[in-house]
Amino acid sequence: MARYAMVIDTKKCVGCMDCVVACNTENNVPEGFNRDWIVQDARGSFPTVNLEIRSERCNHCDNPPCVYCCPTGASHIHNLGGVVLVEHKLCIGCKACIASCPYDARFVHPEGYVDKCTFCIHRVEEGLDPACVSVCPTYCMTFGDLDDVNSEVNRLLNSRKHHSVLPEAGTKPQIFYLE
Repeated sequence: MARYAMVIDTKKCVGCMDCVVACNTENNVPEGFNRDWIVQDARGSFPTVNLEIRSERCNHCDNPPCVYCCPTGASHIHNLGGVVLVEHKLCIGCKACIASCPYDARFVHPEGYVDKCTFCIHRVEEGLDPACVSVCPTYCMTFGDLDDVNSEVNRLLNSRKHHSVLPEAGTKPQIFYLE
């Protein structure tokens, strides 16, 4: 069975936001909301400052607290690739999943249900990359199957130092940032 993940090369990301625009367009995200966003993280002090630019989104965790706390089962793990999804028709808008997510990756859609990144599972099911990956002008984003030892995501993770956001939360995020 597949286990999908995304690897983002922070040395290549320039923060252009093409991924954000592609996601919003592909998924009809309402104006003023985003399923993904750009973060600039500056560390150190002059003259040794390191700036990391990251495209962030739902981490599609292997241990997703948002799924475990959902009272209706609207938040669930899709049978294809372990992608964490929300079934809009089952969501009652209680926001328990929003409160439990350490990545602030969810929002209440104006129609009343909780929404988030889906790794564009509708595209992946057709053999396509998520919209964000397909438009990146610097090719800093790679999507693939962690369970496939020959996948590009595994090749990248085995060849470069990498990290995830808030690993101490214990959620086992499936978004990795190459250093």
